[in-house]
Amino acid sequence: MGAHKLSALQLELLKVYSFDPSEEELLEIKRMLAKFFSDRLIQKVHNSIQEQEITDEDLEKWLNE
Repeated sequence: MGAHKLSALQLELLKVYSFDPSEEELLEIKRMLAKFFSDRLIQKVHNSIQEQEITDEDLEKWLNE
């Protein structure tokens, strides 16, 4: 298996760990990352719904299929 370069995000996270954060701080970082990626996903879904002109009725119909 070949070596892979670390992404910019991975490098930044390694910097965080070099400060030896407490368990509480690590949990807070985990929550911030989860919120960040959740917000991004929600925005992408919202944009796709608008671009494809998907209605609430369409979504409801798909949920019930």
